[in-house]
Amino acid sequence: MTPAMTEYWQPQPPVVTPGKACTEAVAAPSDAIVLFDGKNLSQWENTKGNAAGWTVHDGVFTVKNGTGDIRTKQKFNDYQLHLEWMTPVGITGESQARGNSGVFMQGMYEIQILDNYENETYVNGQTGSIYKQTPPLVNAMRKPGEWNTYDIIYTAPTFKRDGTYRTPPRVTVLQNGILLQNNTTILGTTPYIGFPEVKEHGAGPIILQDHGDPSAPISFRNIWIREL
Repeated sequence: MTPAMTEYWQPQPPVVTPGKACTEAVAAPSDAIVLFDGKNLSQWENTKGNAAGWTVHDGVFTVKNGTGDIRTKQKFNDYQLHLEWMTPVGITGESQARGNSGVFMQGMYEIQILDNYENETYVNGQTGSIYKQTPPLVNAMRKPGEWNTYDIIYTAPTFKRDGTYRTPPRVTVLQNGILLQNNTTILGTTPYIGFPEVKEHGAGPIILQDHGDPSAPISFRNIWIREL
């Protein structure tokens, strides 16, 4: 197979302009586990279990290209996840080569992060898509240099004895307060090449992707999670 075999470009989701961007991070609720508080990456590690190599500065952290993905040390099942991310002013590139990253539920299922502000790509690889599966309902991107918010409600799968889904994973995604995925069924893993696969698993980490995009490293702030 080739990557293009699982990509499609039409119809493009309509553009919806979000409300005014918040200049300050949204405070975590009292029962949340704070995964990044602006100080350090003590809650994170690389995928080999060593210290996370991304750069912390000015209350945010930024992908350090070539250091690899990072994951939470703690593993989760059902949850509400909040994170804020931004692509820099002056970003270059087009389609997938423009501020590419991703957030993985339980280390298995990717919700795409990409700069889709006036940047067309295949719709099942657009920001807020379940990667290579389900496109977002709309394009709710802010312009480069402004913070985007993701609020994700995730329900972990359960499995039968034969390793198939008893109940599949499901996800609701809001970007900047606008609904992108509405209790959407995740069909399986989210590979770049090939079709979704069902792989039995238990609790898993949140993973943030180092896509190796040197033109526009993405920054993150204010990440917290509420277990459900």
